[in-house]
Parts: sequence; C-alpha cells; structure tokens
Amino acid sequence: MGPVTATLFVRVSRLTAGLVLAVSTLAACSFGPPPPDQAGQPPRLPTPSTSSSSDQDDSQVAVDVVAKGLAVPWGLAFLPDGTALVTERDSHRLLKIGPATDSASPDADPSAGTGQPSADPSQGTDGMVVTPVQTLTGITNGGGDGGDGGLLGIAVSPKYQTDQTVYIYYTTDKDNRIASLKLGGTPKPLVTGIPAGASDNGGSLGFGPDGMLYATTGDAGNPAAAADPKSLAGKILRMTPDGKPAPGNPTSGSLVYASGLRDPEGLAWDPGKHLYVTDLGNTSWDEVDQIQPGKDYGWPTVEGTGDNPKYADPVVQLKPSEAGCAGLADSGNSLVAGCLTGTRLYLIQLTDAGGTLGAPDPLLDKAYGRLRTVATAPDGSIWVTTSNKDGQGTPTTDDDRILRMVLSDSGVGLS
Repeated sequence: MGPVTATLFVRVSRLTAGLVLAVSTLAACSFGPPPPDQAGQPPRLPTPSTSSSSDQDDSQVAVDVVAKGLAVPWGLAFLPDGTALVTERDSHRLLKIGPATDSASPDADPSAGTGQPSADPSQGTDGMVVTPVQTLTGITNGGGDGGDGGLLGIAVSPKYQTDQTVYIYYTTDKDNRIASLKLGGTPKPLVTGIPAGASDNGGSLGFGPDGMLYATTGDAGNPAAAADPKSLAGKILRMTPDGKPAPGNPTSGSLVYASGLRDPEGLAWDPGKHLYVTDLGNTSWDEVDQIQPGKDYGWPTVEGTGDNPKYADPVVQLKPSEAGCAGLADSGNSLVAGCLTGTRLYLIQLTDAGGTLGAPDPLLDKAYGRLRTVATAPDGSIWVTTSNKDGQGTPTTDDDRILRMVLSDSGVGLS
C-alpha cells in the first residue's frame, strides 16, 4: 500500500486556539450543567440554534488521507517516534503507519497483509506507508460473524522506550481480555473474564496522567451487568500496568472505577486531567460523560440526563441518529468525538473545570462516512479512522481510511 498525500481544505470558523471546526449547531443536542469553573461559577451557555455562525474569522482545516484500503481500523495509538499503531477489528491485524523510510521495520510481517507495503518514489518521503506487524490468533468477533468484538483498543506504555510494551483489548470465544504485547510477540493476558457478546463490547484503552491504564467495557448485551458491582461489564476499569487494581480505586482490590455505562468506546483526558468517555446509548441518548471515581452513570435505568442524584448526568447528550459517537480525543480546550451513525465529528468546547461551553460543532458531515476512532498525534494533529467496512456503512474503493487533520495556522505541519 503506497503513501497517500491528497489534501482537502475545509473552510471553518475560529472557535478555539486548538483545533477549530465548523459551526452548525444542532437543536437535538442537550447538555448537562457543567461544574463550576475556576472562578467558582458555571459558565453561561449560549442558547442552541439551528443557524450557522459566520461572524468570526475564517481559517482552514486540512484533511490528509494517510492510509486507505484498511478493514475496520479500530484502535489507534502512537509510539514515541510518532509512528502510528493501528488494530483492524475483523482481520485481527496490527499495523504500523509511518513515513516511507520506516517501511523496512524489523517488526514487519509482510505475509500478514493483503498487499505488500511499498513507497512510491514519486511521492517523496512525506507520504505514509502501512506496514503489517503481525496477525494475532485466538481472537473472535463475538457472537459469530458480524459481531462488534475482535481486535479492538491499543495503548502504548508510557515507558515504551525501555519496556517496548503495548497493550491490546480483544475478544475470544469466552470473554474480552486485556493483554500486554511486545510487537511481533505473543500477547500476555493481564485481565480476563470481561463479558463479551455480539454487541456492546466497549474496548478502548488509554494511559491516564496518573500512569494507570484505563479500559472501557460494554454491557455485552446484558444491561443489568452495567449496574452490578461484581461484573466487569459496562464499566470503566483502572489498573496498574501489570493489570492489578490501581491504588485509590473506589473499592479496594477491584478494577472498577465507574459503572452504569452501556457501550463506552472512547476516552480522553483534558489539560486539567479530567477524564471523558463517549457512551453509545440505546434509543434515547448517546452521551459524553466526565468520569468521576465511584459514580454510576445510570444505564440501564437512565439514558442521558436523569435528574436523579443517584446517577451522574452526562456533560453532553446527543440523539443517536445524529451521533453514535465512538472515538474521543483531546485537542487543547476541546474534545473531538468521532461519530458512526452521524457520519461526522463533533467539537466540544470545555471549561477549565471540565464542563462544556456551548453546543457541539459538527465537522466533516457525511464527507467520509462512518467515523470511529479519534486520536491526538504527538505533533498535535488529529487522526481519525473511518468504519465503512463494519457491515453498517457503504464503503468506497478507498475505504477504510485514516485521516490526518490539522489547522492551517496552528503551527502543525500540513505534510
């Protein structure tokens, strides 16, 4: 697979000093009350409107297609040198994406792919090359063909330069598991027994600012499990790098950090170290939740804002038909959510205290189909995976793709 360098420039309005995205507010969006800001008062929220804003300075967002022809890219993380690691859900392949000069990586397994990665000399070294690392065995998609399990999330150890370790979340014929992995080697299971099903498997991994590994788990088709403190389903898990319950968890000796979630698939931390998660709802609301230790986020009793002190309300709720948000990344004082059903990104502005300011702004609406994973690269650009080959999209000849998105005057290189 050769490098891809085509760039799409999108006119947008300037909203933040970070990534700046299109302004077209949706009336279907609804918001929970944000926590007090640093001055001790909640911010004033503008009234949602269906009109577009055009009274601010325009700028440009550049979108590069850095990889194409993939099969449901799900997990996305970056090595210290900026190389991307990508998991393919259904093929169970682990891929590297980097400059053409990296194509001869010693970790590469040329037999693992559907085509040999190669650089196109006419494109120069600015292009990206996809290099298969390995195809993992013993993985299923949950519930037979068509399940949404498989090879899911990936995270890179904060000490990768010394321990050469990454972490993966995957589905077997018995459960979902979290394992450590040295590239090209055999996974070492750390957490087993996470309920698995044909749907709602969760699957994201990420290291927090505290150095602990966090994982999102779905209810696996059993809503009651999300509220069961003895089940690992429908939860946020927090653990040490060796898979043990992290010190300071709400219940000593338990991996469970928060509960009451249906199918959380994205997590991100803002500069204030607040943790946010996207949770795919059932029929009423999809959520973006600020995660607090020990809190219950309401599923299956409540979807969206419940105004019940027993449950934590979301900071943003969105109609599933316009959202289906799976991926989540931080971009300065904003979150970027990737949405499957809504076929768009949403930019969500944040206050210093972790609340939301204004309505989410859509970007790339219907431009690339279903958008799943969102990740912030070491250079500050935002990478996004499409998910048009997951059985619910309409793939083009280029799908699935990985997009790289930057603001033209943000200081991030456009190549």
